[in-house]
Amino acid sequence: MTEFINRVAQSALVTINLEELLHPGERVLYDIKENLFHGLILKEKDFRAFVKEHDWTKYDGKNVAIICSADAIVPTWAYMLLATKLTGHANYFVFGDMEALEQALMQEAIAKIDVEEYRDAKVVVKGCGSIPVPTYAYVEIMRKLLPVTSSLMYGEPCSTVPLYKKPKS
Repeated sequence: MTEFINRVAQSALVTINLEELLHPGERVLYDIKENLFHGLILKEKDFRAFVKEHDWTKYDGKNVAIICSADAIVPTWAYMLLATKLTGHANYFVFGDMEALEQALMQEAIAKIDVEEYRDAKVVVKGCGSIPVPTYAYVEIMRKLLPVTSSLMYGEPCSTVPLYKKPKS
């Protein structure tokens, strides 16, 4: 009887799954268009009243993208005022669309990685998964880990695409 040896399990490869870095909180879009008078003008008095009376707890733990989808000039302070109310409720918020929100969440997650955990390691950045991970996340993880790892690969530990190997000194 032939004994099968799982060399992948015995290897020194460290796998990073970018899906696991994503914040699980719900993603929502706040469109300031709903606060415009006739879809054109932001009236300061009405907007301040709305901000004061609105139930901001419905954003607890959520990730919020703030936009204005109407063709209107919205003063910068209005977005800043929304930020004051989302603080303490939303997990995270950005000015921009849902794609900008995802990018900001991923950048924040990657920024929190302690690169020393990967010093001189052979790292596989996991590819295919159940949640789509944008390409910029893969580029960002490379930028972060390249200076410290001994090698970087993409894919699955059993089938990797070599990307970088530290030159021997």
